[in-house]
Amino acid sequence: MAKVRTTLTIDGDVLKWVKIRAARTGVSDSAVIEESLRRDLKLDVLDDLWSGATMSEAKAAELALEAQHATRPRRRASGARRR
Repeated sequence: MAKVRTTLTIDGDVLKWVKIRAARTGVSDSAVIEESLRRDLKLDVLDDLWSGATMSEAKAAELALEAQHATRPRRRASGARRR
């Protein structure tokens, strides 16, 4: 996936530790932050799950919509009166 430039505001102490990790490992500050986010967001787990998926995207979307509808409260009939 293509890299995108962004601006973020983080605690000064966190940035200090990012820079220390980057210097110790010989990678950029961005690489340290990206690795931390990927690890925290469990993106490696998602990649593993998605790589083994055999269901089409359309079928997955259909099932997701069915599950969403099954968990929503049912609407009252239009003629029903509220109390």
